[in-house]
This record gives sequence, structure tokens and C-alpha cells, in this order.
Amino acid sequence: MRFQGNYHTHSTLCDGKSTLRENAEEALRLGLVSLGFSGHMDADVHMDFPQYLSEVRSLQREYAGRLEILCGVELDNLYDPRYAEGTDYVIGSTHFLDVEYERPLSVDDTPEDMAFLLEQFYGGDALKLCRDYYRIEAGICDRIPCTFVGHFDLVTKFNHLLHFVDETDPRYLAPAKEAMEALVRKGLPFEINTRQAHRGKLFPGGGLLKHLRSLGGEILFSSDAHHYTKLIDGFDVALEAVRAAGFDHINYLTVRDGKTVFVPQGI
Repeated sequence: MRFQGNYHTHSTLCDGKSTLRENAEEALRLGLVSLGFSGHMDADVHMDFPQYLSEVRSLQREYAGRLEILCGVELDNLYDPRYAEGTDYVIGSTHFLDVEYERPLSVDDTPEDMAFLLEQFYGGDALKLCRDYYRIEAGICDRIPCTFVGHFDLVTKFNHLLHFVDETDPRYLAPAKEAMEALVRKGLPFEINTRQAHRGKLFPGGGLLKHLRSLGGEILFSSDAHHYTKLIDGFDVALEAVRAAGFDHINYLTVRDGKTVFVPQGI
């Protein structure tokens, strides 16, 4: 199968390791149809936003006819939605919980921060932390102009190291499924985030992916690439997983008449 594009791509303008151009050249080499940049504008990672918009728009003009480049932003659920203005699309992500501390504490930065967050603010009650996470997650499109949902169950990123929650426990799954159902009802597609696919982890994974299919949810593939060599890493793993879950198509993004739309691709 020919993969059409990746829409979760970070560059040296935020926390990525490759330039915009390096990513674009790799996308051409891979034969992608489109490439979406999604720089961070969060509490802990800031870009020079006007510079970002200017440089991506310049590349759009330069690569026109060879590669469709989309200008997106990854915006955290608890951050300022004004940073989405002027972009083609917005990834709605939840990295942070609504706690007060001297510096931002995300669920996906380091295992140490996640362990500290759990103990300091939730008294070691992982189910309570997860309920809080999914409560915030369920409100993504109420807070920001979200185009699709990023790494839905990111709260479990370090679970393989910290073993803080049983991801098959109904007490964990109930709030996750409730949040997923709320977002599907609002018409939001979900990315299948493959950044951790090298260790067999997808977001959403396991039973949540099957639940998404049962709800009729729409999906697209995103590698969350922080280096140009990772643009479609894990897409083969994701393809197997979504087929096994019963999906018969994925989506890719394109801009038509000034509007970003999802286009289905059979699998």
C-alpha cells in the first residue's frame, strides 16, 4: 500500500531535529502526496509562530505541484487557542493535567515527571489521574478549534515502565471510552499515532482501537515525526492493527477551495 502523507511532523522550529526542508525532501523521496507540519505551541515548547507560518507558507509555494504541504499546529488542550489562527489544521492533544506547579508537568515527557505527577497530585491513585486525563481529553473541541485528535491515550506512554495502571481494567477503560464516544459524536477523526510502534505501542491501542471502530470513528495515520527519517515509521504496524480492528479505510488531508478536508483511502 502506498501511504499518502504524514500530518504530525515537528521541525527544528519547535522540538524536532530536522528542518522543514529536510522533512519535505524526505517526503518527496518516499513518494508522499502531502506533508503536514504541526509545530508545538504548548506551555513547555514554543515556536516563533510568525516565523513558522512564514517559512511553511514559503515551502508550500516552492513545492507546489510536487508535494502538497499543509501548515498545521499541535495545540495542547489547556493552552491558548489563538495560536491556531492562520493554520490549515489543528491537532488537539492533551499533554498536561490541570495542576499547579513551578514548571509544566506533562504525562509524556519523562517517566520521572509522570511518577512525580502521580504521587504529588494524585496520591498514587492512577485511576483518578486517568479519569482526570480523559475528562480533559473529552473537551478538546470545546477548548480549541480541533481538526483531529492527537495520541488519544498518551497518558499510558510510560505505563510499560511504571506499571501504574492495568489498561484492560474496566475502571480504566470506562472514562477512556466515554471520552472517545464524546469526541466521535462531535465528528472528530483520530490519528493512529505510530511514534511508539517500534515497541508495539499505538495510540489509541488495543481495545480502544477496536472500540473506535465500533463507534464508526474516522482515522488517519501520523508518525509524530521529530526527525525526517521517521516520517512514516510504524505505518506498516498501524496498517495491520487497523485492519485487524475492522477498519476498511484511512484518511489523508488535502486543501480544497481553501478548506482542509479528509479524503478516504481504502486499505
